[in-house]
Amino acid sequence: MKNILLVSILFITLLSCSNNDDNNTNVNPFLAAPSVNFSLSLNLPEYDPLKFPGNSVIISNQGIKGVVVYNVNNDLYTAFELSDPNHIPNSCSKMEVEGILANCQCNDNNKYDIVTGKFTPTNNTKYPMLQYRAIREGDVINVFN
Repeated sequence: MKNILLVSILFITLLSCSNNDDNNTNVNPFLAAPSVNFSLSLNLPEYDPLKFPGNSVIISNQGIKGVVVYNVNNDLYTAFELSDPNHIPNSCSKMEVEGILANCQCNDNNKYDIVTGKFTPTNNTKYPMLQYRAIREGDVINVFN
C-alpha cells in the first residue's frame, strides 16, 4: 500500500512539471525580445556606479537600443531594454535615462520607471519596459533572458 501511494505521488508530481515557458512569452507587438547575455565586472571603473544603490549604467551595444542596469540595494539589480515598448523601434524610440526615469525621445513623451519598468504615471494601456534578468554573483552582475 505504501509503495502504491509513493508511486502515485511521484507520478502526479511528474505530470505537473513542465518545461514549457508559454506563460513567459513576450506579448508586446512592438518589441521582439532579443537574445541578451552579458556580464559586468564591478572591478572595472566604467561599472563603478553599480556598486552604490540608486545608480545605473547604460550598456549601448546590447538589446535593441541598449540596456539600462540599475542598482536597487546591492542585492537587487534591474535591467531593462531602452527601446520604448510602445513604439516600433525607430530613430526616436531610444530612451534616455534621467535619475530613475527613462524618457522616450518621440513626441509622446513616454516615461518609465527603471526600478519597476512601469509606465509613469501608471497607465494600464501602455506596455511596460522589456525586462531582462540581472543577478549579482560576487563582483559580477550577469544580465540575460
